[in-house]
Amino acid sequence: MTLGELAGLYGCELDGDSGAVVDRVATLSGAGPGAVSFLANPHFRSQLQDTRAAAVVLEERHRADCPVASLVSSNPYATYARIAAFLHPPRDFEPGVHATATIAADALVAESACIGPNVVIGSASVVGEGAMLGAGSVIGADVRIGAASRLLARVTLLDGVSVGARCVIHPGVVVGSDGFGFAEDDGEWVKVPQLGGVTIGDDVEIGANTTIDRGTIENTVIEDGAKLDNLVQIAHNVRVGAHTVMAAMSGAAGSTRIGRRCKVGGGVVMINHLEICDDVMFTFRSVVTKSVREPGVYGGSLPAEQAQRWRRSAARFRQLDALAERLRAIEQTGISARADGNGPQGQDNG
Repeated sequence: MTLGELAGLYGCELDGDSGAVVDRVATLSGAGPGAVSFLANPHFRSQLQDTRAAAVVLEERHRADCPVASLVSSNPYATYARIAAFLHPPRDFEPGVHATATIAADALVAESACIGPNVVIGSASVVGEGAMLGAGSVIGADVRIGAASRLLARVTLLDGVSVGARCVIHPGVVVGSDGFGFAEDDGEWVKVPQLGGVTIGDDVEIGANTTIDRGTIENTVIEDGAKLDNLVQIAHNVRVGAHTVMAAMSGAAGSTRIGRRCKVGGGVVMINHLEICDDVMFTFRSVVTKSVREPGVYGGSLPAEQAQRWRRSAARFRQLDALAERLRAIEQTGISARADGNGPQGQDNG
């Protein structure tokens, strides 16, 4: 595609030859003729002056420093992502069912779907138009997979799971396994039947080896546009709001509700039955033990210690602001007293 066509397609202002042709993307330092690169992080600004890219997607403030053609955008990273997706589309696949696949007689598989080697599809399941199921994937009974969704190798969707349209599920993902539900009785554990399912909305992406448990009675829900990294744990009855992102090694315990457009950093832990409002960010390795009612950025974690001591320390930690204000007031009173000659230094010791 020409730079002029790219600029028109993605709403950029072009500074350069509109007829120049590009066919790939690359880093600033590794780009050559025919490649589009981008500058979104000022940390890489030093690489801009030596780039050999055909064009660079950048903000207006960097235009004057760019030695090659520029595609000026208010959000260079998002614009670059769209250009990269256009120039490097997913590999095409041929519709059809591999000879080694096993499909239940009452399952419905669209003719335009691609069913890979050793795939198993259970009774009453439905695979939508243009969907792709990668090698070794296992689909249980009564599963719904929406149009144009892609399940890569060894994905497991157990009974009663519903996946929306245009989802991407990476290798090793397990959706619909039993939640961790046990009732204690006289020192033993009685398993609580996990009778719900999992509902995944449209345009969701789930990273490798992530697990999403089925609900105890009602469904676990991942809303439209959510993005889960590798090795994320979603427990039973959790709801993840639309367009929320969760980084690797994070997890939410049972029945927690996470709002829309939240950003959950790597290693974040959320205990059960929390309510997290929309537009909350948790920083890396935060431990979330209370519901969050106000949007904003939250963070913090401390090492484990004896529980009673930890609770006492936590209570004192929450009092630090009040203690600091009291100390400041005492100090101000002392300063005022000395200035008036009424403090210890102003007293007549004779």
